[in-house]
Amino acid sequence: MITTGKHLADLWIFGYGSLIFKADFPFKTRTPAHLPNWNRRFWQASSDHRGTPEFPGRVVTLTKTPLSSCWGMAYQIHQPDIESVLDHLDYREKGGYQRLETTIQLTAGPDVSAITYLADETNPEFLGESSLFEMVNQIKQATGPSGSNIDYLFKLEESLKKHGIADHHVFELAHAARNP
Repeated sequence: MITTGKHLADLWIFGYGSLIFKADFPFKTRTPAHLPNWNRRFWQASSDHRGTPEFPGRVVTLTKTPLSSCWGMAYQIHQPDIESVLDHLDYREKGGYQRLETTIQLTAGPDVSAITYLADETNPEFLGESSLFEMVNQIKQATGPSGSNIDYLFKLEESLKKHGIADHHVFELAHAARNP
């Protein structure tokens, strides 16, 4: 479900990519959380942040995967900040992402309704699955206004490890990028 309109209470945002290591918006609470039945995958092109239209980078999106779980960070946004935070994130996540309202499980707390950003296979920037070699090669070569794509991969890997989150897909890509 795409979320629009006004919110009457605080709002939770779930971040599973750069929002883990770059939360450039005001928040009230930050806590680890996970989204059941989804996986994080480097299947989305980035021609606006980590690449260019001529040579797009690869960034993460979510893929529906029963019996799995995507770990990330949940941010509680104070009600007066909601509209400005959503405006900021809508711009930041503009390259094929849309808002998705879902339920996440906080590590130390209840399940909560949250908004996350999803880039599914219907958007023009969706790349889908490729070989490990192809993904690593694209990530190693791409650079955009937000920096190098390899830096994005390594920061994500570092942030996941820092929070004790294991992600085989991210770790495999980072390992292959370091060890050609």
